[in-house]
Amino acid sequence: MRYAEIKHCDIANGTGVRTSLFVSGCRRKCPGCFNLVAWDFGYGYDFTPEVEDEIIDSLRPSYIAGLSLLGGEPMEPENQAALLPFVRRVKEELPEKDVWVFSGFTWEELVGGPGETGDTPELLSLVDVLVDGPYVDELRDITLRFHGSSNQRVIDVPASLAAGEVVSWSDDPVFAKRGMEGWVSSTVEPAIA
Repeated sequence: MRYAEIKHCDIANGTGVRTSLFVSGCRRKCPGCFNLVAWDFGYGYDFTPEVEDEIIDSLRPSYIAGLSLLGGEPMEPENQAALLPFVRRVKEELPEKDVWVFSGFTWEELVGGPGETGDTPELLSLVDVLVDGPYVDELRDITLRFHGSSNQRVIDVPASLAAGEVVSWSDDPVFAKRGMEGWVSSTVEPAIA
């Protein structure tokens, strides 16, 4: 696998301060994509064991919330093959760090549709948040948090896998206090002081 860029101390691609890995290669080629250069599977740099070590080291400080995987397209089969052992390592060495994936594939394509690949189920089981769906320029909305067009969703992966359906991610404190059990509504009750 090759990668286009690594951003350290990134605050735009998930909650908190993060390390973001932009992989190279994307067949979806969404019109209006912000990262055209990363469509080419040959662009950038080799994803070597030394690069993995650098990213792991960058995740170690307590102020780093986690790892974000973007592209290009992290869920392309070639990229999944390299990312799966790496994300396994992140979860083993740094279990307190969360993993976000930004993908042009939809949840439905990834969990069992015709586009599913051999590594997809295990890789998804290691992901905390998935921002899914192709970027659609006509649906661009700069007010959305962590996604660029209104067709995209921010998905709580563990809750969705447990429920067997898409559960929207939320970092609302009331939501976090209630826990995940039975949560399907997008409304939140007012907090009691």
